[in-house]
Amino acid sequence: MTDEPIGKAKEIRDSAVVIVGGTSGVGLAAARQFAEAGARGVALIGRNAERGARAVLAVRETSPGANVVFQQGDSVNVVSATAAFTRAREALGGIDVLINTTAASYVPKLLFRTEVDDIEPMLVQQALAPMIMSRLALPQMREQKSGVIINVASDAAKAPTPGETVIGAAMAAIVVFSRTLAVEAKRDGIRVNALTPSLIGGTDVYDRIMSDPFSAKLFSNAAKLAHLGVVQPEDLAAMMVFLASPAAARLTGQAISINGGISAA
Repeated sequence: MTDEPIGKAKEIRDSAVVIVGGTSGVGLAAARQFAEAGARGVALIGRNAERGARAVLAVRETSPGANVVFQQGDSVNVVSATAAFTRAREALGGIDVLINTTAASYVPKLLFRTEVDDIEPMLVQQALAPMIMSRLALPQMREQKSGVIINVASDAAKAPTPGETVIGAAMAAIVVFSRTLAVEAKRDGIRVNALTPSLIGGTDVYDRIMSDPFSAKLFSNAAKLAHLGVVQPEDLAAMMVFLASPAAARLTGQAISINGGISAA
């Protein structure tokens, strides 16, 4: 048995990066940092065309001349997701890095206060996109014997938190999916990792959480434990660039907490 990796990890400058949910928050921060690192192409996938156009301009403001495109699509709808992914891959001439950053629109709520009809969409909206998009990316990554997939979940996957029964279940699904896929795909030189932040400042999700009395109290208490500072989108983006680089060539199957010290999960 050789210690040499099956697929040589590509330099960022040689990588085509597809970011699902790349029009705001963590996804947009990742797009900016990959462009700044010289990625040969960045494709953003999102539902809203106007936000997509603004995101492309925002990336080009910090990286003039960057090859960045937007493709409209719903990542939890198989037909729409497939079409958007196919267009993104063709626009970039391939895919080397897939990043899934989508977040559901629900806020933490105790289970007995959660509508029964909300349980299914909470799970689907949060957990399905990384599964669908990863499946779409696998054929080319397997063929080229290299690739990187990074999924964003949360520490709710690791630490039982009141109000996050269903949300935590969805996050745990993303983490177990990512770790299991890492074991499956390592033979093809594909690395899969998950990031599990807690509270992320400067995002739409943060604003939504803080506008709800119950979740605001829950996360305000959590923020007090972030003695290293509440995590910002740029913190996660920096880790993504590292995980996609040759510096992380032998790192796979991990769920990495970036939370400013809120917990050591």
